[in-house]
Amino acid sequence: MVDVVVIGAGVTGCAIARELAKYEYKVTVLERASDVCEGTSKANSGIVHAGYDAHPGTLKAKLNVEGNRMMEALSEELDFPFKRNGSLVLCFDDEDRPKLQRLYEQGLENGVKELRIIEKDELKQLEPNISDNAVAALYAPAGGIVCPFGLTLALAENAAVNGVDFRLNTEVQNIEKTNGGYRVATNHGVLESRVVINAAGVYADRFHNMVSEEKIHIIPRKGEYCLMDKKVGGFVSRTVFQLPTIYGKGVLVTPTVHGNLLAGPTAVDVEDCEAVNTTREGLDDVLKRAALSVSHFPAGQVITSFAGLRAHEEKGDFIIGQPEDAPGFFDAAGIESPGLTCAPALGRYLAKQILEYLPAQAKKDFIGTRKGIPSMALAGPEERAKLIEENPLYANVVCRCELVTEGEIMDAIHRPLGATTLDGVKRRTRAGMGRCQAGFCSPKTVEILARELDRDMAEISKNDPGSEFLTGYDKDDIEE
Repeated sequence: MVDVVVIGAGVTGCAIARELAKYEYKVTVLERASDVCEGTSKANSGIVHAGYDAHPGTLKAKLNVEGNRMMEALSEELDFPFKRNGSLVLCFDDEDRPKLQRLYEQGLENGVKELRIIEKDELKQLEPNISDNAVAALYAPAGGIVCPFGLTLALAENAAVNGVDFRLNTEVQNIEKTNGGYRVATNHGVLESRVVINAAGVYADRFHNMVSEEKIHIIPRKGEYCLMDKKVGGFVSRTVFQLPTIYGKGVLVTPTVHGNLLAGPTAVDVEDCEAVNTTREGLDDVLKRAALSVSHFPAGQVITSFAGLRAHEEKGDFIIGQPEDAPGFFDAAGIESPGLTCAPALGRYLAKQILEYLPAQAKKDFIGTRKGIPSMALAGPEERAKLIEENPLYANVVCRCELVTEGEIMDAIHRPLGATTLDGVKRRTRAGMGRCQAGFCSPKTVEILARELDRDMAEISKNDPGSEFLTGYDKDDIEE
């Protein structure tokens, strides 16, 4: 019997697990993928929203503003990339100024600080590449950008160091109520738990509906993106939105914390919870709409594209807490944008509810900080020399595009919840995220993984089982 089972190791599940790790709970996180951050959390805009979008009084509005305010201190505690670069919402027609004014007033009601509407002259001073068609903008200095996998991995590692048990490649198949809590059946056996937390993203309705007659319905909403080379990473300094529609905030153009330029997403409701394929139509739409926001948009600098699914609940707001007919089962469902921003606040919010339901003492030995993997690309000459002196493998460059070394890859493999796949290394070190998109570094990274994990190279996969790169040696099938 454990105290708490968390279903899902995305940013929401990991934020909740980290908060619960502060107390004397026995916590187990179940994740069907081979790593944390394999779902929605790895494929989004990486935006820390200021908080003017959500309707006042909703959980989205409350947790957005709180999460935004928590992010800077959390990034220092857990050592992940974050930058408060500010955001702009563009207005292209004087007739739409009332919409911009309503967004401003909504932001003030939500508690967003330093919001103001700026006119075209100031807008062009802030962002010279903004489209000449923009007549005004809502400026939110509180907006920011973050590395979504950096945040998720930091939360997960810190939770693990503080005793949370992460079980990867473990798929939840059924949940049943029991006298003492819930019986959770997985592909690796059954767990008994006093509390279950449902942070399963696009599958959250499936688990909720197993235990409650108060049914919910999650709609997977696909968003496609284009990522541009670092040579145009400074094309805009702030995150640039267009006035939102019923499908969200539209296509944005933003720098990333790693120096690239990102455009997207689209918003298309789909039925398939695994539909993360990109489409020619979708990517064309991203590039076309991005060009509305900025002049001479550098579409020729795209180095990759990707798609993610947002867990849209048909009622429109987050669903957080217990259904009336399922005490001890806590939902964190319908966590779409601004879910990444909300994650730290959502973890704290739900942990308080669980403490009321299942009281526990605070740990006296909780470790609240974490140190990330050293980056040779970001280190100065003295720090580089020190790292190489401590471990000469920090001088062995594996990924040329992002300047990632063998020492960094080994750190990624051997740290808490270490990487076991090529994608796991990529998210922890950025090896493979550069201009050549892993064309150069993949063979060496596979070799390092096999060596450090004591596996055959044919066992090393891109992500989940079934995505192995190699099937054997060239001459194995040649008859003598």
